[in-house]
Amino acid sequence: MIPVDFLFALLGAGALCAAVLPRLVAGRPLSLPLVFLVCGVLVQLLGAPLPDIDPVADRVWVEHLTEVCVIISLMGAGLALNRPFGRRNWRATWRLLGITMPLTVAAVGVLGWAVLAWPPAAALLLAAVLAPTDPVLASEVRVGAPTDSEHDEDEVRFALTSEAGLNDGLAFPVVAAAIALASAAGAGLSGGWIGHWALVDLAYKCVVGVGAGLAVGALLGWLFFRAGRRAMRLSEHREGFVALGATFLAYGVTELAHGYGFLAVFVTACRIRSAERAHGYHTVLHDFVEQVERLLTAALLFLLGVFVAQGGLAPLPLAGAVVGLLLLLVVRPLTGGLAQFRTPAGPRERVVIAFFGIRGIGSLFYLAHALGIEDFHVPAGELWAVVAFTLLVSVALHGVTASPVISRLDRLRALRVRSGLRAGREPGEDEIAGERL
Repeated sequence: MIPVDFLFALLGAGALCAAVLPRLVAGRPLSLPLVFLVCGVLVQLLGAPLPDIDPVADRVWVEHLTEVCVIISLMGAGLALNRPFGRRNWRATWRLLGITMPLTVAAVGVLGWAVLAWPPAAALLLAAVLAPTDPVLASEVRVGAPTDSEHDEDEVRFALTSEAGLNDGLAFPVVAAAIALASAAGAGLSGGWIGHWALVDLAYKCVVGVGAGLAVGALLGWLFFRAGRRAMRLSEHREGFVALGATFLAYGVTELAHGYGFLAVFVTACRIRSAERAHGYHTVLHDFVEQVERLLTAALLFLLGVFVAQGGLAPLPLAGAVVGLLLLLVVRPLTGGLAQFRTPAGPRERVVIAFFGIRGIGSLFYLAHALGIEDFHVPAGELWAVVAFTLLVSVALHGVTASPVISRLDRLRALRVRSGLRAGREPGEDEIAGERL
């Protein structure tokens, strides 16, 4: 049993570190998640009285803790995006979702079936679980706090943030397909489930997710900025915790209507953002959400480090490690690069967008969720080990490289813009962000 005093000290130290570390690691080849991951490993190895982390036995709390973290991060991503929603403005996003994501699912599914020799349903589940990206785990590659400019987001940060905001929700139909296949066919193949999946899990739930997000976002946008009575106009009171209310309302209402709540939360955030784009209240909401998200992410990565130090990767087959490495080093760069043709990004930016397909907390949620519904005829510990290994490599690889790579792009943009200006005039943020490399 964990001593209560030790728990209080650990929570206090963790919260303070989550506040201080982002400034200490800024500009260095480190990231907050990587630091907390390593801390979890070290604290466990030092013999601290920590609980046994078993995601198989404790699947329910793992599912709900990661679920809360994901929806809060989706709200933060949507509130941060300055660029107006549209077909042309979001061209890179649509290509990443329409080309990179399906190709990634197909490639990982084939690898799971051919390299790991898993049943089709388990291979499809692995592909679905590892499909979402998550720039929260390398904050340098996501957009910053909201501003009143629609053009101060460079293409790399915008593409990766908007992609992650939507593919966290769009992975749900693929997870549902894996569950349906496992239920219908066991360890084999079957097509009897496809019709129901296409109508309900793909079409209906996506439409409900987007529709509920637009409706809740419109209602909250009116309540925040246009309500007739000042007491009802929440932007007048500048209370950040309202963002949590918006997050949970959008998610809960959509799930009650049997839609995809992840999609609804991101769409709600984007709709609130568009209601009064230049209002300073967006910064208040975003900053509060970011602080909560940082605490939850730090806690989850610390626990993941503890899990690793306790032997969580012991069931990992060599083939599973190969699949994880192939996803991060081959599949994502190739499919991400393929999607970048005819996008506004320059050649260097396309390479960076393709490389930083960061895997994150969403993968843990989807795996816990699916294993609570169906048996995939693969040991659950082995599934967890493959997914955890891929996440660990992503946190380390992308966490170390994000700051140097993004900082270099920022410097090159600034140098190019300055070289084209007359002497003495400093470029604006919009000019620098709009430079293509």
